[in-house]
Parts: sequence; C-alpha cells; structure tokens
Amino acid sequence: MLPEVNLGISFFSLSTNIVPIPHPNPDNFLTFALQNKRNMSYRSHTCGELRIDHVGKNVKLAGWVQKSRDLGGMTFVDLRDRYGITQLVFNMETNAGLCEKARSLGREFVIMIEGEVAERSSKNPDRATGDIEIVVNDLQVFNPSKTPPFTIEDETDGGDELRMKYRYLDIRRSPVQSKLIFRSKLAIETRKHLDSQGFIEVETPFLIKSTPEGARDFVVPSRMNPGEFYALPQSPQTFKQLLMVSGMERYFQIVKCFRDEDLRADRQPEFTQIDCEMAFVEREDVLNTFESLTRHLFKAVINVDLPDFPRMSYDEAIGKYGSDKPDLRFDMPIHPLNETVKNQGFVVFDNAEYVGAISVEGIAEEYSNKDIKKLTDWVQRPQIGAKGLVYIKYQQDGSIKSSIGKFFSDETIKEWLDQLGVKPGDMLLILAGEKDKTLKQLGELRLEMGRRKGYLDSSEFKPLWVVDFPLLEWNDDSQRFYAMHHPFTAPAVEDIEKMESQDREVLKNLKANAYDLVINGAEIGGGSIRIHDRKLQQRNFDLLGFTPEEAEEQFGFLMGAFEYGAPPHGGIAFGFDRLCAVMNHQSSIRDFIAFPKNNMGRDLMIDAPAKIDEEQLKELQIKLDPKVK
Repeated sequence: MLPEVNLGISFFSLSTNIVPIPHPNPDNFLTFALQNKRNMSYRSHTCGELRIDHVGKNVKLAGWVQKSRDLGGMTFVDLRDRYGITQLVFNMETNAGLCEKARSLGREFVIMIEGEVAERSSKNPDRATGDIEIVVNDLQVFNPSKTPPFTIEDETDGGDELRMKYRYLDIRRSPVQSKLIFRSKLAIETRKHLDSQGFIEVETPFLIKSTPEGARDFVVPSRMNPGEFYALPQSPQTFKQLLMVSGMERYFQIVKCFRDEDLRADRQPEFTQIDCEMAFVEREDVLNTFESLTRHLFKAVINVDLPDFPRMSYDEAIGKYGSDKPDLRFDMPIHPLNETVKNQGFVVFDNAEYVGAISVEGIAEEYSNKDIKKLTDWVQRPQIGAKGLVYIKYQQDGSIKSSIGKFFSDETIKEWLDQLGVKPGDMLLILAGEKDKTLKQLGELRLEMGRRKGYLDSSEFKPLWVVDFPLLEWNDDSQRFYAMHHPFTAPAVEDIEKMESQDREVLKNLKANAYDLVINGAEIGGGSIRIHDRKLQQRNFDLLGFTPEEAEEQFGFLMGAFEYGAPPHGGIAFGFDRLCAVMNHQSSIRDFIAFPKNNMGRDLMIDAPAKIDEEQLKELQIKLDPKVK
C-alpha cells in the first residue's frame, strides 16, 4: 500500500521553482487560477476536491468517465481526473434530453460538466468526495473512447504485457499515478536538500566514448564520422571527476544511465541515478552527507524517521549473511561450522572447504519430511546450486531428529546446538561446499526462510553502510583482475604500497576505499573515494590488465586532467528507481518509471527496438549480417 503523499502542488502551477506552489483553498480556486493566468473554461475544481462545504455551489468539472449506472429515472456517472472521482447525477424528470445524452457515455469518454454540488443521500465513506454529488445541468463530450482493453481500476484485469502495450491507459490508474507522483516528490526533495548543502546540478553528455569495463554499452553510430560510434553512459563517472578537477567542488545530477545487460525486476536498460561528487572529502564526509540526504528523503516524503546507519565491513557481511547487501530486518546469521563438525568421519563435511548453517526459530515441529524435501529441491535449483541440505530438528521435548543421525550421536549434535544457541523448537539448516559459493547459497536460504517466516513483510526500514570492499576481483576464466567497483576507485591508504606486489593473493586482499548504502537487503547506492593521482591511476590500470597505450587511448583525458591540480575527491550514486521501490516496500522498479521496458528490453507500446530504413543504414555505413532478418 503506497503512503498517501500530499504534494501540495496545484495542477494549475506553471512554476519551474523546486519549491512547490501550495494547493489553492477551494473557496478561492477561481481567484488563484486567474492570478496564475490559466484558462478556466474547462473546470473550476478538480474531481478530488469538492466536499460537503461546497453544497449549493455551481461548479465545472472535466475528466474521464470511470463508469456509469443507469437506474431508469436517474443516471449516475463517476467522473475521474488525476485528483480523484466525483459522482455526477442526471435526472430524467428534470432534463430528459441531458439524461439520454449521459446514457450514451462509455468508459473513458472525455467530458466536461456544469452543475450544482448537492449532498448525497447515500454517502460513500471510501471516497474523499463521497459526501457530495453534482446535479448536472450541462454536459459536453470532448472525445469518445473505444472500450479499453482492460479496466481502468485500482484492481485491473490487465496482465503486465497488455498494460505495457497500452501504458498511456495504465497510467490513468490511481496506483500507477501515485507511484509516478511519489517519484516526482522524491526528485523535488532530493534537489531541495542537495541545494541546501551547496551542491550544484550540472548536466553531463549522453553521447560519450565506449569503454570495455563494466556492463555492455549501448552504442550509437555517428553519421558524420563513418565507422565510429558514441556510447550511451553507464554513469557520468569520468565527467563528475573532471568537474572536481574543474573546481565545482560539489556536484549532483538526477541523470539517466544506460546498460545493455540482462534484466530483472529491479533492472531496466535505462535507469536513473542521483549522481554526486565532492572535493576535499574523506569517506566519513561522504557517508555523513548522504546519510543526511537519505534521512531527509524518508522524513519529507513518507514521514519515516530512520534508525541508526551501522557500518559493516564487506568481509563481515559475507561471512555473517552471505551477501554484500544483507537484510537486517531479521537476524538469522550464518554460523561457520568447520571447527565444530569437520574431521569426524562424515565425508560430506570433511571434504568441504566450508560448512555453515542457519538456525530457523520455531519450525522444528511444523516442518514435515515433505516440507524438508521441497526445501531441499529449492536449494538444489540451478539458481541456488547447492548439492544437498542437512537438517537438524531440535524438538520441543529436547529430542533430536536429523538427516545425519547415522553419522553423529544425539549427544554430539546436542553439543553443536548448545554452542550455537539453538533453542528447542528450532531447526538447523546446514550447507557444505566451496566457501564462496556456500556462503552465497546460505545467504539465499536465509532470505527464503525469512520470507517464509514473514520477516520480510515488516514495514520497518533497516539501513546499513557496507564498507571496505575488495579493490579487485579475480576471474579464473579470463585469468585477470577486474575492478570490484570501477577502475577509478582508490585503494585503502594502508594498501597503496601493496599494489606494487606481484603476489596474486596479496592483490586479492587489497581493500578499496569504497562503500555501499543498503536498505532492507537492497543496494540503494554505491560510491568511493577516487584516485586523483596519475601514477596511482596508471598502477591500477596495470593491475586490471591495461597496457599503457590502452589506458592512454581510453582514459588519457582523465589522467591528463590529474596533472593539472586534481583535488582529493569522492562520491556516490543512488539508484533513484530502486530507492522509490524500496521506500514503498516494492520489489519491482517498473511502475515507478513512466514508460518502462519489459524483461526483454522492449518497449511494447512503441515497438522498440525496431529495424531502421536501408537508406539510414547506408548513411551510417552499416552492413547487417545477411542472417539477421
């Protein structure tokens, strides 16, 4: 359920200021509108505005027909606009011709009416305008409508694909509109707060240079430069660093970014970031500044006071929760069991690099063998990849039921349970295998059990800063290092000298001066202190496998700028769409985007991407593979 958001903005406002114009008092609505030089020929009030105090007033409304009801002598029509719904009444006895005209109205007809506000005899407590109705004395039809392919109601009968094809109709529905209004409010509050902190909004280019690091680029052919291509930015990273070199000191931008990657519920090929950078700062300055922004947004938009923002190292997050974005709304930590269970003759544990467990409260009695079989199947799915699941039920009477009872005595198992603080009624779930994979599997299992226990349905918010990420990630397939965040992330000060090492294990353990903001298990934003020295930047490129020539070709403009007095700087980028979703306890970002793509990256409404004309291809000097139809 989305929180009600009073935006305090009139639909008559033309102001471009970020401070909203207050919504006019209904009694001086006409005066307000005339003062703002708006055309009042279509309406005097909105469909969500009229109340019992307006009884007896003559009003003018315009909008879309939600539904109509013909009761013989009377016809009732619900009229909808962005602000609400008002009931209209047409009386056959007093105006038969007008009533006949009203009976011809279909769903989504665009109309205007004039009439008098009257008190309803049968009030609707579920509607803001439910105490009144309009006795209509004039009706104009601006535009009829075909029957919509799905009902324009809060609860619609349209599936996702159909609603995306007719997105302009879907947006008429209140739940979708409320999400877009929420997004607008969040953007306004972001700008207000960052402006108050001395940040300057600067627009950076959309047509830039392609780089091989990170996700795949969307590329744009240049007609003026045959055979050469622009790329759409995955982020404004290098430009915001150049703005720090330029002396802007505090930059932000609510900016569209593009990544040609596989899609999920929280990913789109184009998405929006709150992108920020600051000069002359250390990590704590950045974290405190954007903790302040986050607190402001939650308080101003949904009236939530966030709790403390604890700090947790990457290693602790992985070891305790199996994830670098742990959900702290519930506990259920991972317990390492190597020292407890290995080398006791059970080959599954003895041969595993890592053995770990989670303890789930209160399910020992309720989980049958059939339930455990289903859970085992769940962890063995390709998406999780576990080889099997070991369980230990600690019954309320103190007895033990286990899938490893043949290999360990009840007394031995009872010692394990006591060490871990497992209580009667709880069940221990154990996985074993390669350490990194097993920790990730346990993290997924923890979330699944939290979901089954109802812990993820909580309305609370649990923020967390995850810090001290690895600087580099080793890839066995390509036999090279990749940047955990991006190539411009500064190493921890104490690890700078270690970057000269040739020892792969030493390099694997380098720490980055990087940080992520996590709320309820979702990564809201990530950033780092940046490298601002050319030699250090070149060394990082060396570790990532760039030759000096490749580094110069791709990033010479940035390293050259470092030679003209680059200040220490750092920043962060918030996923704006994801922040909208998390603040509303939603898993999908799609409905917070006006015109989203589907899970194949297609816009079903305009049918994009699409083929282009042969003449365009010739102009761009692009030849398609003849196999492409």
